[in-house]
Amino acid sequence: MDRAAQSDLSLGFTSSHALPRIPIADDSITLQIDSSFRPPSSNPMPPVPLQLLEQRFDATGGSHRLHKDQDFDDDDDDQREEFILLGQPLKLKRSRGSTSTSSMRSPSPCKRFAADPETRRAAVKAWGDQSLSEADPEIHDFMEKEKQRQFRGIELIASENFVCRAVMEALGSHLTNKYSEGIPGARYYTGNQYIDQIEILCQERALQAFGLHHEHWGVNVQPYSCTSANFAVFSGLLLPGERIMGLDSPSGGHMSHGYYTPGGKKVSGASIFFESFPYKVDPRTGYIDYEKLEEKALDYRPKILICGGSSYPRDWDFPRFRYVADKCGAVLMFDMAQISGLVAAKESPNPFDYCDIVTSTTHKSLRGPRGGIIFYRRGLKGKKQSINLNHCESNIQYDFEEKINFSVFPSLQGGPHNNHIAALAIALKQAASPEYKAYIRQVKKNAKALASALISKNCKLVTNGTDNHLMLWDLTPLGLTGKVYEKVCEMCHITVNKVAIFSENGVISPGGVRIGSPAMTSRGCLESDFETMAEFLYRAALIASAAQREQGKSLKSIYHCKDIADLRNQVEAFASQFAMPAFDM
Repeated sequence: MDRAAQSDLSLGFTSSHALPRIPIADDSITLQIDSSFRPPSSNPMPPVPLQLLEQRFDATGGSHRLHKDQDFDDDDDDQREEFILLGQPLKLKRSRGSTSTSSMRSPSPCKRFAADPETRRAAVKAWGDQSLSEADPEIHDFMEKEKQRQFRGIELIASENFVCRAVMEALGSHLTNKYSEGIPGARYYTGNQYIDQIEILCQERALQAFGLHHEHWGVNVQPYSCTSANFAVFSGLLLPGERIMGLDSPSGGHMSHGYYTPGGKKVSGASIFFESFPYKVDPRTGYIDYEKLEEKALDYRPKILICGGSSYPRDWDFPRFRYVADKCGAVLMFDMAQISGLVAAKESPNPFDYCDIVTSTTHKSLRGPRGGIIFYRRGLKGKKQSINLNHCESNIQYDFEEKINFSVFPSLQGGPHNNHIAALAIALKQAASPEYKAYIRQVKKNAKALASALISKNCKLVTNGTDNHLMLWDLTPLGLTGKVYEKVCEMCHITVNKVAIFSENGVISPGGVRIGSPAMTSRGCLESDFETMAEFLYRAALIASAAQREQGKSLKSIYHCKDIADLRNQVEAFASQFAMPAFDM
């Protein structure tokens, strides 16, 4: 038999005899698959490209190569050779009476093996239909442990929440397969007719959830996060080096609004590509100092004035911001990432009456998938320095839409995450429902109950309370830093997050933690439950304070101490009483 050129393509076939490459020399050889075989879950089959179903075989072979003149066993009508393909035991079969015609053919550099359609379908199912536990037991094990952590713990990080099963199903759906660069009606790829309908429906639901009319507001639902949404606004409306102004991070602002460390290091992309200058809270009260804000804005003259933050427990004075923005000639932008759910439920002052652009995350209090969203004004501009921009008295059109959409794509992002957009559409539909509004009202009640319970224990809260879903606890009177306290809480299966705060003398202190109510409210907790959580939080603070006095800031050895173990057991017993959305426990 003529020798064919060797292929450099690795086949990845194995056999119970450590079978080498097998030449297929003749049409009389057929393939059979043992349909009763199932690969063991302890050794799942790795994904294999479909093109392996039609592979090149080395005609030089080895000890297992088949020749047309090979002797056959007279006691068997067929000659079989077994090997493994995509985790399935397969057999090469050639009828005894067949006549090879391979010697009549012209030599070829390679021979191609073409399986029949049933075999191809079976091979696709072998890797495509495996469950997660079969395909990747290691990842499955980590995910199951994380599920247990969420179920057995108390989640009090203000920016976290739990999604419903419908949102989770959309996130894990076939929509992740489609590439959809562009916007509805203008894609770089074909086959997007249903993806377009999903994105358009998501846009319509976004406007509806916040009570907006499409003639006055547009929306982009493609940003991957609120940080990328904010940067898309900046890069769409500004030139590099132009000025933005937002709340200082230690005052409760977000780093995506621009932030420099005290040493002058530029931390966020907004500060690297644009010039940022912050306004601050009054260190004596914790409230935004609007007098100094106006004074700084008139001196600094930012092109974009930003309101909104990640750790501000009070309402925002939008009329005052509008007045300052008009006075210094700035676009007014609000980042409602923390309170978007409250805005949708009309449990917070409405930024859309006063702002030019509104951005948000889509999780947190909105209880959707992780991503970002940008609302922008369209149509005629309102009269300058008016209290409400919805009263239009000019013939000048807003020009945000094209600039922002172009900034999102193609300037900053590639294809949108269609599974996220579908999941967001589901969450936005829920956000317009009476049930969601009742949920947000309970979020606020629970936050106030928790704040009151902590204050009753002489805990010091920044601004002495909250108007929304979060509060800031100043731990400095207990001699604690936020870092030490959050670690002790984590040992007890309570999650909070450390924040920097301003002390009364104006010095930035690492002695704060941020606490929020949305996640545990999603699990069905009421005011009395949050009063119990306040007791847990206070006990954790006392344990942390005592441990720090005894051991300093190294707390690794206290995980198994009796006080920690007792509190951890009580927390787990308490948390396990409540349902977990979308979890089968």
